[in-house]
Amino acid sequence: MTSIIGFPGPHFCVSNSENKPRFQVQVRSLGSKDSPVLSSDSVAVNGASVIEEREERRSLIDEGNERLRHKVNEEKRVKDGVLESLEPLWDDGYGTVTVKDYFDATKEMIKPDGGPPRWFCPVACGAPLKDSPILFFLPGLDGTGWGLILHHKALGKAFEVRCLHIPINDRTPFEGLVKFVEETIRLEHASSPNKPIYLVGDSFGGCLSLAVAARNPTIDLVLILVNSASSIERSQLQPLFPILEAIPDELHTAIPYLLSFVMGDPTKMAMVNIESRLPPSLKLTQLSRNLIALLPCLSSLADIIPRATLLWKLKLLKSAAAYANSRLHAVKAEVLVLASGKDNMVPSRDEAQRLMSSLQNCTVRHFNDNGHTLLLEDGINLLTVIKGTCKYRRSRKRDYVSDFLPPSMSELKYASDEVFGLLRLATGSVMFSTLEDGKIVRGLAGVPHEGPVLIVGYHNLMGLELNSLVEEFLREKNIMVRGAAHPELFWGKSGSWATFDWHKVFGAVPVTAKNLFKLLSSKSHVLLYPGGAREALHFKGEEYKLFWPNQPEFVRMAAQFGATIVPFAAVGEDDLLEFVFDFNDLKKIPVISDYIKESNRDALRLRDETSGEVANTDLFLPGVLPKLPGRYYYLFGKPIVTKGKKAILKDKENAKKLYLEIQSDIENSLAYLRKKREEDPYRSVTDRTAYRAIYSPIHEVPTFEP
Repeated sequence: MTSIIGFPGPHFCVSNSENKPRFQVQVRSLGSKDSPVLSSDSVAVNGASVIEEREERRSLIDEGNERLRHKVNEEKRVKDGVLESLEPLWDDGYGTVTVKDYFDATKEMIKPDGGPPRWFCPVACGAPLKDSPILFFLPGLDGTGWGLILHHKALGKAFEVRCLHIPINDRTPFEGLVKFVEETIRLEHASSPNKPIYLVGDSFGGCLSLAVAARNPTIDLVLILVNSASSIERSQLQPLFPILEAIPDELHTAIPYLLSFVMGDPTKMAMVNIESRLPPSLKLTQLSRNLIALLPCLSSLADIIPRATLLWKLKLLKSAAAYANSRLHAVKAEVLVLASGKDNMVPSRDEAQRLMSSLQNCTVRHFNDNGHTLLLEDGINLLTVIKGTCKYRRSRKRDYVSDFLPPSMSELKYASDEVFGLLRLATGSVMFSTLEDGKIVRGLAGVPHEGPVLIVGYHNLMGLELNSLVEEFLREKNIMVRGAAHPELFWGKSGSWATFDWHKVFGAVPVTAKNLFKLLSSKSHVLLYPGGAREALHFKGEEYKLFWPNQPEFVRMAAQFGATIVPFAAVGEDDLLEFVFDFNDLKKIPVISDYIKESNRDALRLRDETSGEVANTDLFLPGVLPKLPGRYYYLFGKPIVTKGKKAILKDKENAKKLYLEIQSDIENSLAYLRKKREEDPYRSVTDRTAYRAIYSPIHEVPTFEP
């Protein structure tokens, strides 16, 4: 692996007050050999660091129903000075850097130095995890390379990040830039042939990424194209391009202001560091302040893209799009396309669909409320998108266990508030667990903290119980529960649906014997539903009925690793949804019946016909209507220790006996919860809302006494 690289020149190197360098940078430029190693403290503006290293331990305390009463040290798992893994709820820095920091950073970068294009490594990225792949950022029209500034800290944990800087006075033709990037990735590939190389191409950088991939089909590349400018010939602004050439220099200062509103959404940019849980009035106040602070920065766009540079970049953009489009057939790389719905620069949505149909291995994600400058706007965490689409890997083939990156605190907050917020409010989930002496207590104290732990239970309708379960383990015990999910969500037609991305961010893995083996051997907490899709897609009148295979599929594997088995029950689906159409009803409707048959024709199958009623369940979406929400209740049974019982449980009869005992335990817990919930004075969402309005969200809403 080549050395960390950065910018040359006095304007880049700023030492601290004691003149003691804290890290080294090395330059690699177009048409030159590596420069001598330089010492630097950080990229600074007016003597102050633009992006500081934030390595403090974050105290996460939320006085409310969140119960964030633990401290997270994200760099806890360090060996020999190298970060080997991340703790759940680590600090990804999202929201601590704003678009104003982007403009501050570019002030020093745009000073003419007569140099060629070059790579730099942002200070804020820090040291990545052990064996992390490398990520190259290829910028848009600005060419500064700072377009990833909001994502540096997060990406810096998962990748070795390098950004391309194209000086404002540089006139390297497109083919020259392609060769420069190509040379760099070939060197990296020669150094680490078994690692993927990531190219994040923003706008113009998308064309550059496609061109490099087309010329290097044998290198393992992962392209992330953000509003690719390969559709520039269909841009809404095409009629304006000739006018730009005729505008006199005196009027050019107004052009950047116009472009800023065309290319991005200033409101989205100003929202980046605003806490989503603030009251609307405070949000509006902070948004106003951010917009006022941001507007003066727009004047620097005239310095970032002077008139001569703008005209050159537009010509460069046309040649880049023509070059890339003529070679799409040669692209063999894995491609992820991110498209904004409000892109006023290029037709990104249409281009995403065109690329998906033209490229061999392409996934698309849409961001309907964002503009062209997607990576500088609120609502997009690039690392989250990479994880949710299962694009992160450290070798040629993705390992769902070792390549998993746990969710950060910002991801948990976003998922809780924006993705599952309404469901979370509606369910008002209550957790109970059983101590070793058989006593039932509120909370998860009865679930062992040390793994391996196999959590086995009943799968509610459409998996309604999943989100609260995984979230509560993170909040109360700082434990990542890895759910074993149907392979169709990963490798089938459903795998490309954005609906399931958050399940993958929060630890879902395809349910295979190999993955269970790896998870238990790594002492993880694993969530397993023996009833699988048959329970989650059950028929009318089958609420809370177990449909388990005939054979004890998990007992002997748990014993092999000495895993503790924790049976659990969850009740509440019938308090949330009204069943209208089940599979038997839907198959009587000709059009829908044909659709279900067609959808399941190539669906992945988990079991053969010998596995009983649970075998080969057809996947479908039941017809349901919402009810006035009740409440969800969870009960984790007394832990069953298998450590030291490997020899005993090798016997099929003993394993079967324990298997039936676990089944019985879950059925008893389901009956217990259904009975006890009748005693809950706050079972209804209206009663819970009234309680929280009176006593404030700081207090937990009470429930029945176990």
